[in-house]
Amino acid sequence: MEKNTQLILPLFEESTNNPTTEEKQKVVNVSSVPQRSPFRYAGGKTWLIPTIRQWLNTPTEKHLIEPFCGGASVSLTAVAERLVATATMVELDEDVAAVWSSILQDGERLATRILNFNLTKETVQEVLSNEPLTIDDRAFQTIIRNRTNHGGILARGAGPLKNGENGKGISSRWYPNTLAKRIRNIVQDKDRLTFVYGNAFDYMTPEHYTPNTYFFIDPPYTVAGKRLYTHCDVDHEEIFRRVAEMTCHYLMTYDVSDYVIELAERNNLQWRRIPMQTTHLVKKDELLICDNFYWYDRR
Repeated sequence: MEKNTQLILPLFEESTNNPTTEEKQKVVNVSSVPQRSPFRYAGGKTWLIPTIRQWLNTPTEKHLIEPFCGGASVSLTAVAERLVATATMVELDEDVAAVWSSILQDGERLATRILNFNLTKETVQEVLSNEPLTIDDRAFQTIIRNRTNHGGILARGAGPLKNGENGKGISSRWYPNTLAKRIRNIVQDKDRLTFVYGNAFDYMTPEHYTPNTYFFIDPPYTVAGKRLYTHCDVDHEEIFRRVAEMTCHYLMTYDVSDYVIELAERNNLQWRRIPMQTTHLVKKDELLICDNFYWYDRR
């Protein structure tokens, strides 16, 4: 696939940069949020969607850029719910990129292939053992791996499901009708979505900083990213430097760590803690970093 081809913990507790009250710290029940991505994406942001709605709730016509799109739940939701006029999704992982390219080129073809696939341990092994000849082949393989690997993890070393849900094993996360429906819904909005196979930093540049541009930045996290993603080696200091220079709206998410908060403080960036719950029902905080928290603090 040719790159850049477009397809039309004591942590600063005394800081006044984190004034949120306990009443605001409510964990979102992700089952109440529409699932729009075909991926089970490690580190996905479905839980953040109610906050995204608040952030984008302005009457201006907006363009969203998601430079580390991954499962792209934010871009898909923003477009589907008309929170933005258009969105550009950028992803460097070749396998994930193949899925978005395939959907925006001819999503019905991929949806039909998923519906017609009889998933068993043997058929999965057969599909994954073949060298992909087309973008569609790679996209189909990626969906299969994502839906049959433990935790949906696509990085090297990830293993297939064993017991799965209710003892269903490798097929416990395979919902062909649901996947086809999600893909077809994305196709309905494809004229408002642009996908770019390329580097996030190529889009975090001044020519993209317009008054109506909103960046949602969700890079691989400093610790968990090494386990979850193929392209986990990210220059976090460069991300913060570029965000500090942005003259448009942005919202960035990160893991809570001394290192990350120090980067935010060093670059004079505003931050807030927000609670979330992992797929294993573990409650923890993540960080939001934003150009202006008026919309968040007034809740």
